[in-house]
Amino acid sequence: MRPEPIEPGFLVRAAILVGLLATVFALAAPVKAVPTPAPAASGEPTPTPQRMLGLIRAQFRSHRPPPALESYTIIRAQKATNGYPDLAESYTKHIWVRNLDRAALTRKVYRDDARGELTFDRPAFNEARDPGPPTADVFEPAPARPHPVSEVPTPEPNYTPLPVIGGVRTIIESDYHVDSLDVEGSELHLHISPIRDVERNRLRDVIVDRKTLELHKLIATDKLFITPGNRVYPVTFTITMGVVQGYPVVTNLHGVVGGGYTDDGQIVDFTFTDIAFPRTLPDWYFDPRTYAQHAHNNGPL
Repeated sequence: MRPEPIEPGFLVRAAILVGLLATVFALAAPVKAVPTPAPAASGEPTPTPQRMLGLIRAQFRSHRPPPALESYTIIRAQKATNGYPDLAESYTKHIWVRNLDRAALTRKVYRDDARGELTFDRPAFNEARDPGPPTADVFEPAPARPHPVSEVPTPEPNYTPLPVIGGVRTIIESDYHVDSLDVEGSELHLHISPIRDVERNRLRDVIVDRKTLELHKLIATDKLFITPGNRVYPVTFTITMGVVQGYPVVTNLHGVVGGGYTDDGQIVDFTFTDIAFPRTLPDWYFDPRTYAQHAHNNGPL
């Protein structure tokens, strides 16, 4: 039997129907996501722990030298061996410092408006006197020998920006080895040990802001000097940092005395408050020979 011829109109309608069905299936099919290109890697590699320590030191030093003049209140609090406050060695002082030579006028603060004598000092860490000032260089090595208050220290140098070689800022860290680096939330915690001069390179832990590398906390060694007897005991300080007018400052010291020390003050705290940078201070503040002339005019409070 001979098949009947197919009309041209039927072929057109069939082609249109097939096209419509293909379109429907195409719309119903899942759309394959186009992969997003990964961000290009930074041209500078991630710093090694050793380089990171160098960057942290450089960031701290970028704020130095500190302002010429500094004033603050230091509060020392410790307990006796019986657990009660050691009132004899717990005190509050107002201090005014000229940072060029660390010359300082200090005055104890008692209850109400009572004030102590005008006293000359040079606040410093690892010396036989109150630690400080708040703007002290925490990366500065401990002194090789004790310095009397009468000895004028060498002025702090002006730190220059690190040189750039091949587009990378050069960092050389020769004082400490970074034993480990931990990410702790928004902070970096570096556990470090001295490469040389164990007695002088006193930092053991450095905790900084993960993004800005500004110091948050440090653990450092120090010394407790006992007189009479010229006894010296090791101290471990936990140093809490803050910022005043853009300058990193020490705000608290928590000290634990070791080396077999069992007397009063085995645990001691120093709190630094009212930190300010006055534009001017009278010259006589830093000349102890003139203190007698100002002893009865209430002096600075």
